[in-house]
Amino acid sequence: MLIKNGHIIDPATRRSYTSDILIRDGLVCNIADHIDPDNAETVIDAEGLVIAPGFVDTHVHFRDPGFTYKETLHTGALAAAKGGFTSVVCMANTSPTVDNTDVLNDILSRSENEAIRIFQAASVSHSLRGEQLTDMKALKEAGACGFTDDGIPLRNAAFLYSAMEKARELGVPLSLHEEDPAFIQNNGINHGAVSEQLGIYGSPSIAEESLVARDCMLALRSGACTVIQHISSGRSVAMVRIFKSLGADIHAEATPHHFTLTDEAVLKYGALAKMNPPLRTEQDRLEIIRGLADSTIDIIATDHAPHSQEEKARPITAAPSGIIGLETSLALGITSLVRPGHLSLMDLLEKMTVNPARLYHLPAGSIAPGENADLVLFDPTERWKPQEYVSLSSNSPFTGWELYGKVKVTICAGHVVYQDHGGS
Repeated sequence: MLIKNGHIIDPATRRSYTSDILIRDGLVCNIADHIDPDNAETVIDAEGLVIAPGFVDTHVHFRDPGFTYKETLHTGALAAAKGGFTSVVCMANTSPTVDNTDVLNDILSRSENEAIRIFQAASVSHSLRGEQLTDMKALKEAGACGFTDDGIPLRNAAFLYSAMEKARELGVPLSLHEEDPAFIQNNGINHGAVSEQLGIYGSPSIAEESLVARDCMLALRSGACTVIQHISSGRSVAMVRIFKSLGADIHAEATPHHFTLTDEAVLKYGALAKMNPPLRTEQDRLEIIRGLADSTIDIIATDHAPHSQEEKARPITAAPSGIIGLETSLALGITSLVRPGHLSLMDLLEKMTVNPARLYHLPAGSIAPGENADLVLFDPTERWKPQEYVSLSSNSPFTGWELYGKVKVTICAGHVVYQDHGGS
C-alpha cells in the first residue's frame, strides 16, 4: 500500500510534515517524498488529509462475554475502526469477570479474528469484590496489559496498596475507578442544582475526590504506575497535578463527554447524559480542559459503554450509566478542544496515540519505518453529524450534533479496516 500527499502528524516525535508512506507486510516501510507506486499496490491519495498514528483507547467496554446484546468484540472493533482506533484496552467487568487466565485466553484468542488490535485488562480482585487479589503475575504472563476493577472502586486502602506493590513489581499500570459509594445516593448524576431540580440527591464530587486524594498518596508511597480513570472533578485534577509534582507515577484519563458537557445536559438528554462518574459543573469541565492543556491529564479515553435502547429508556434513577464514545471521540476533541484553542491538534493526538500506547506498553502510537502500519486519515475541518452507529448500541447524547473532524480511512496492520463513503 502507498499513501500519497498526506500531512503526517507524529506526536511521538512532535513532527508535522507532508510526505508519502509506503507500507509492506503490515509495517511502515518507507516515508519519503514522491514515492513511485508499484503496479501491484493499492494507492490512497491523502491530499488534504491528516495522517496520524491509529488512535489508542485504554478504556472500553465491549461487553463480551456476558452482555453481548449491548456489544460484542466484533461490533466493538467495527465501532473502533470507524472512529480511527486501531488499538483498544477492554475493561475486566464482563460476565464472567476477567479474573482468571481461562477467561482472559478466551477473549484474547477470539480477538485475534478482529480487524483491530484488542488488548485486555484483568481485574485486580476476584469477582470485583475488592477482597482477594487475582493472580496478577499469571494474568500478565497470559497477556493482560494492566489491571482494573473499573466500574467498582477499591474501598480497602490496604488491599489496594498490596495491589499497587504487585503492579509495580510486574511493571504494569493499575487503573482506578474513583467513586466512594458512601457519599452517593443516586449514581450517574452530579449532586447539585440539576439533581435538586430532578428531586434526587445524586453523586457529589467528594465521592471522587476523597478516593483520588487517598490513592494519589498510595501511588506516591508505592511507586506504582497508577491511572485515575475518567476524571470528572476540578479538585481531582488539582490533586493529580500536586502529586505528579511530588514524583508520583500518576496518570489521568479525561473522556470527551467530561470535557464537552456539564450536568445541565441531564435536563436535555436524560439518561443519555447519565454516566459514572457523572457530568459535573462548568467549572469542573474547565478545570479538566486546563488539566489537558498542561498535561496533568495525559490520556483521552472514551469509556465506551454501550447499553440497549430499552435500558436507557427506563426512569433516570433506574437506567444504567454510560454512553458510547468510539465513533465521536476525535470529532469531540477537535470541536471542544482544538477549535476553541485549548489544545493544538498535535497535543490532542498525543493524548489519543503515543501517551496511552506508552502507558500500556502497546506496539502503537508512532509513524516510523519498521513500526506497525496502524494509521488514521482524517479531515480536521469536515463538518458532519453523527446519526447512525456501527456499534450495537446507540446511547449517545451527541447524535445530531454538528461536529468537526471526520475519519476517512483507518488502517491496521497495513489493511484498510474502515473507509468513509459519506453519511454519518
